Amino acid sequence: MKQYLPSLLVLSILLSSCSSIYIPSVPNTPMLTTKGEVAAGAHMSLKGNFNFNSAYAVSNHFAVLANGGFMQNDRTKKYIKHKMIEIGGGYFNTFGPDNNRILEIYAGIGSGKSDRLFREYDDNQALISLDHQKADYDNKFIQVNYSSKKRSNLRLFGANFGLNYGTALRMSFVNTNNFYKNGLLQANEDNIFLEPVFFTRMILSDQVQLQYTSGSNFGLKSRKFLNAGNSVFSIGAVVNLGRAPKKQ
Repeated sequence: MKQYLPSLLVLSILLSSCSSIYIPSVPNTPMLTTKGEVAAGAHMSLKGNFNFNSAYAVSNHFAVLANGGFMQNDRTKKYIKHKMIEIGGGYFNTFGPDNNRILEIYAGIGSGKSDRLFREYDDNQALISLDHQKADYDNKFIQVNYSSKKRSNLRLFGANFGLNYGTALRMSFVNTNNFYKNGLLQANEDNIFLEPVFFTRMILSDQVQLQYTSGSNFGLKSRKFLNAGNSVFSIGAVVNLGRAPKKQ
């Protein structure tokens, strides 16, 4: 039971978190090992935040990335529409006795759009106020991934599945532009976010893995709208193609 406590804690934080203009995406953790390898992933959070990640190994140690995300959540008191896109690149390398550990260092830029509407009702459920916030933002990021292809085993429904583990530490530099509140232009805000993320992959085949991701979001500056009000908790799938066969 103890191994599930960190996940339950992250889940409770997610469900009780405040809203923020910036919604962190699932970091791209392609676990590349060789030239020509392609990795693609799709992830979904409990709040309906969809993330899409892709990576291509241009050489044996250099890769390019492309990430995207979309969320539209309409509830009685809150409407949120959010989308973002990122591109980047960086270095990867394998090491260890069996070359089954992977270090990846990536950096990139991105942009996003946030449209939020907050509604307040009286005791009779009559609408008494609206707060509409729209903003664009720019993002620069750097992240370091460490993962291991050393397998642990999970027995599920009478079958054995391999498990891989990894972590990513991402730093995002975000600033808003064209920030409007109820139609009035507002002062822009900026923040620096630390985003530690942990992930587990269940291996279905040599090409396909299911991924569970959990993590947090910490803002280094105190801001009213561009704050650390969202965490990462998602389930998804990752496909790796073009990987060199294992040496016997």
